[in-house]
Amino acid sequence: MLIYDFDTEKAFSYRWCGKFQSPSPDWMHLTRRLIDYELMVVTDGTLYIANDSTNYEIHKGQYLLMNLTDYQHGYKASDCSFYWLHFTYNKNLNDPDIYDSESIIKTYSQGHLLIPESSYLSSTERIIILMKQLQDSERRYHEVSLNNFLASAVLAEISGQSYLYKKYGEGNIKKQLYNDICDYITRHVSENITMDELSAYFDYNKKYLTTFFRKQSGYTIKHFILQTKMDHAKAELTDTNHSISQICYNIGFNDVHNFSNAFKRITGLSPSDYRDSFSKRFLNHN
Repeated sequence: MLIYDFDTEKAFSYRWCGKFQSPSPDWMHLTRRLIDYELMVVTDGTLYIANDSTNYEIHKGQYLLMNLTDYQHGYKASDCSFYWLHFTYNKNLNDPDIYDSESIIKTYSQGHLLIPESSYLSSTERIIILMKQLQDSERRYHEVSLNNFLASAVLAEISGQSYLYKKYGEGNIKKQLYNDICDYITRHVSENITMDELSAYFDYNKKYLTTFFRKQSGYTIKHFILQTKMDHAKAELTDTNHSISQICYNIGFNDVHNFSNAFKRITGLSPSDYRDSFSKRFLNHN
């Protein structure tokens, strides 16, 4: 698998972005020459896409970063939806270091984004929110620098969620435990997660886990659980037409009033106002 090493002092340039939803189960990606980088984040179904040499099968919760190619094409019907982002790098030179194996990587250098060409994401919701903000910026402001910064934020989040960051960027037992706790909370976001449950699962007493997590992150486990639930809620509010009560249920709240109060405490907006503020969503079928 290829690994891209982007030097962040060489700027990313935003081209365009959107969300695609296949118009039928028989849809296949068009055939074209890809003249810039394309990031695809699958939010439902499976995308079957290929370049000159490789067929990719990208499932829900996975992304693909495709390099420039003369022959981007679908090789199989894809009933799916995905966010896409086109960008160039280093004043259109498109020249990151590209490794064909992680064995060459010794450290995760500050100022560099290491991005495997494809991987599962630990929090697709965070990507959805950033992509939605980028779409909204494109329609509202048409400001090149702002769009470039937001595109860079999407790529930085992809890099931060990759296994390479966890392996080479942090690389110690304490950080691994912290990551495992975060991943567990993310996987069980629809449930009512308790400290007793976390203590039993990780085989540490509650006091130790509480103190440990706060030292690692600067905030409490309860705050992280709530923040994670609100991230999921924000993604659903911007990416679906689910009712407020359905979203409330999906993130483990039993009472819509309590959910709305918690959401407003975190974001400063009610769920309805938050949804309205990100109403300019791209959805194409091309």
